[in-house]
Amino acid sequence: MDALTLLLNRRSASRLVEPAPSGEALQNIIRAGMRAPDHGTLEPWRFIIVEGEARHRFAEVLLKAALEEGKDESVQEKSKTGPLRAPMIIVVVAHCTEHPKVPHWEQVASASCAVQAMQMAAVAQDFGGIWRSGFWTENKTVREAFGCRELDEIVGFLYLGTPQVQPAKVKAPDTTPFVSYF
Repeated sequence: MDALTLLLNRRSASRLVEPAPSGEALQNIIRAGMRAPDHGTLEPWRFIIVEGEARHRFAEVLLKAALEEGKDESVQEKSKTGPLRAPMIIVVVAHCTEHPKVPHWEQVASASCAVQAMQMAAVAQDFGGIWRSGFWTENKTVREAFGCRELDEIVGFLYLGTPQVQPAKVKAPDTTPFVSYF
């Protein structure tokens, strides 16, 4: 698949099954993430892979966070089952530092670009993915579970696997309302 076709037809795949990316395919995904724009070559990202039994430990962390925040039963249930909806999850942390020329927001944006690049690299290799977030990304318990420091931010949970169904084709968007010329 050529790059333009990949980018113009990007879709998330929410129903993911085994196999998850591994070996060279997984390394390609990580390397793609590390090619995100990176002002100052700070490499402001960390990738934590959650797979196998670790998904159950992740679910326990999410449930604890939901209970701490008084979330209702539906959120509690989603906390318990969410990490089991894909064979692999990559937690992407913006590993930020104080820098005189690269502001915090730009480091977070760089880590966010890494998630997009990783999802595209997965799709290019016939895997699927969906970028998830939610209140969990800012929760203290979840942040601690992934070793976040004060300046760090979890930018998302990239669920990866083999699409159970092929995502629907996308219709080319009307770009007119989103574009102006200076």
